[in-house]
Amino acid sequence: MRFNRLPGHYFIFCILFLLLLQSCAVNKRMAKRLDKTFNESTVVNQYAVGFALYDPETGQMVYEKDADKYFTPASNTKLFTFYAGLKMIPDSIPSLRYVVKGDSLIFWGTGDPSFLQTQLKGTKALEFLKNSPQQLFFSPGRYTGNFYGYGWAWDDYNDYYQAEINELPIMDNLVTVKAGSGRMNISPKLFTECFFPDSSRKTGKFRVVRDFDTNAFRYPQVEMSSNFKQEIPYKVSTATTLSLLSDTLHREVGLVQLTIPENAKTIYNIKTDSVLKQMMLPSDNFVAEQLLLVYANQISPELNSQAAIAHIQKTYLSGLPDRPYWVDGSGLSRNNLFTPRTIIALLQLIYEEVGDRDRLFSMLPAGGKSGTLQKAYPATDTPFVYGKTGTLGNVHNQSGYIITKKGKIYIYSFLNNNFVLPTATVRNEMGRIVTMIHERY
Repeated sequence: MRFNRLPGHYFIFCILFLLLLQSCAVNKRMAKRLDKTFNESTVVNQYAVGFALYDPETGQMVYEKDADKYFTPASNTKLFTFYAGLKMIPDSIPSLRYVVKGDSLIFWGTGDPSFLQTQLKGTKALEFLKNSPQQLFFSPGRYTGNFYGYGWAWDDYNDYYQAEINELPIMDNLVTVKAGSGRMNISPKLFTECFFPDSSRKTGKFRVVRDFDTNAFRYPQVEMSSNFKQEIPYKVSTATTLSLLSDTLHREVGLVQLTIPENAKTIYNIKTDSVLKQMMLPSDNFVAEQLLLVYANQISPELNSQAAIAHIQKTYLSGLPDRPYWVDGSGLSRNNLFTPRTIIALLQLIYEEVGDRDRLFSMLPAGGKSGTLQKAYPATDTPFVYGKTGTLGNVHNQSGYIITKKGKIYIYSFLNNNFVLPTATVRNEMGRIVTMIHERY
């Protein structure tokens, strides 16, 4: 008996169809297993949990638990800021805008967070100003927002993670205090004369506290430990910006009030991928907030975070399943509200936009290896989770990509809100469930 040979394309179609059926069967088993796991968990049933698991290969949502409900995302918000950077700043970060008029160089800020930033050390714009033969004049006024994002907790003003927002940030908008040779080493040194002893504090740990409204930093009259280090946001102002620029450049920078013209040229600082990575791995709030101003620079003379968010949502995110309530770049605000299935859709957009798994995963925290996921999973030769954490008081989340032992990729979003358990307990339960997905499928 003779069998007719199947055409090549038909044979390939049959193989792909069988693989699809196999994937669907695996996904059904996984859904049942996850349903049982969530129902039996003594941890996640104590608070509000949203979860979604998506198979990009089949285009199917494998499992959902309140995935259409809104949750406080905390730093999962940075995923939205990350995607906007991929779309709007594909190569390098614009750092300054400028025009030359006679013997004067007039420049405007763009919000660039990399300008002399501690880790990124962006210096191209600085060198441009330093080497300019013209007299330098800074023109402020492009930034039209507040020094804090909408809904931020003002009583965190003294903590490093809540640096103020402005159009020309310098050195992270932070003052760093370190112990050295039995004394305080202060950077930038310009702030040294702003430090005062506080005679009312003679017990307790050494900690510097800035006055809320001014750059007056007060320290207690107690011994400082040899490994002491503290980063404190300084109060931003045009006068402070001019003083820091003049001190750093070793030349005078004047002040002028001039509306930025359409033909203003641009100086670029460092590669966008480096800035996005700095935002994502250590979950840098300062970088995230300043990036929104960089995005605004691309569309308007004004640097306005809310205008940037509105543009991003209208231009790039109109197809998301549930409209995000998105108010800042970092997730410091509890007014941000996203659903798990919307974060899944965003992660799929990110994956498609980057188009290179190695490049994408290099910019994200890796479970057991780097960033905010380093301690969330055990160290392995090859990480199996890449994504973003998000933490506020009574909030702890993870969203990203899971690689199974068989090499299959799933996209997940796991949002935990309103718990009164220790954060470590919630983190461990998330890790247990995500690890189960990795190991079993």
